[in-house]
Amino acid sequence: MQVKHLLLIAIFALTAACSSNETISENLGETELYQQAQADLDNKSYTSAITKLKTLESRYPFGRFAEQAQLELIYAYYRNMEPEAARSSAERFIRLHPQHPNVDYAYYLKGLASFDQDRGLLARFLPLDMTKRDPGAARDSFNEFAQLTTRYPNSRYAPDAKARMVYLRNLLAANEIHVAHYYLKRQAYVAAANRGRYVVENFQGTPSVGDGLAVMTEAYQRLKLDDLAASSLQTLTLNYPEHASLEDGKFVPLEQEADNRGWLSRATLGLIESDVETPDSSRANRDVLRQYENAAQDLPDELRPVLKEAEQEESNERSWWSYLTFGLFD
Repeated sequence: MQVKHLLLIAIFALTAACSSNETISENLGETELYQQAQADLDNKSYTSAITKLKTLESRYPFGRFAEQAQLELIYAYYRNMEPEAARSSAERFIRLHPQHPNVDYAYYLKGLASFDQDRGLLARFLPLDMTKRDPGAARDSFNEFAQLTTRYPNSRYAPDAKARMVYLRNLLAANEIHVAHYYLKRQAYVAAANRGRYVVENFQGTPSVGDGLAVMTEAYQRLKLDDLAASSLQTLTLNYPEHASLEDGKFVPLEQEADNRGWLSRATLGLIESDVETPDSSRANRDVLRQYENAAQDLPDELRPVLKEAEQEESNERSWWSYLTFGLFD
């Protein structure tokens, strides 16, 4: 099935490449050129239609079909899966003809081009999770549809734009939750809590609000912020009692706490502890330890014997080799 789709794509690419070299007779009048472009659009020959519409606009910039050809060009680019060209043509039309009776159509096509920008050929045939993709195009599409519904609330395209905005809002919220779980896995709990709170505050009404509360609860628990964790958990329990993170009313973290031990420690079940960097050995902690060492060097002489006794006791501790050989080689 996938091979068939790939062959189909290759055929379309070859067809587009061959038709892009089409030459247009200089004897064609404005009406004939426009009619041929319309016939190409009806036959879904979008590359040929683009060539004729661009020729029409260049030959007859002030003709009776010039403005309509610019609108048709936006549509042809969009159907030919050229979203950047479609958005550029739509922006140009809006800038040149802000009072045109069909300018709302240009806004709508601009939003559609951004809407489908991430849904390319592969996304049409492969089950890709759109919540894990870059949300830039989705955010642009939402803003462009918002312009349409705000400027032209009675437009014939407004209902479809509003429906797509609901989908895009849910998509953007789910993307924020995906990023928050990434931060949880990396033990960046402050960043995860901020992402969860952002969803709760800015995406009310989406299915991801419950997930945002669960992320906040888990992040605050990891940070030992008990009051904030309890408040988030109470809100989650009251509003989303069936959430996946709740079992019999008790919170169950979705992300397991990471094992920060080194591979040598895990392989020997903790008998041999390797020197690995843990969350407690971050750069900030190392700076604090360095400050402590510098302060210890500045201690008065009368306090140094106490420090030396502590260092002597620490040096008398048995090593892992002593424990492993039961002291035979001490």
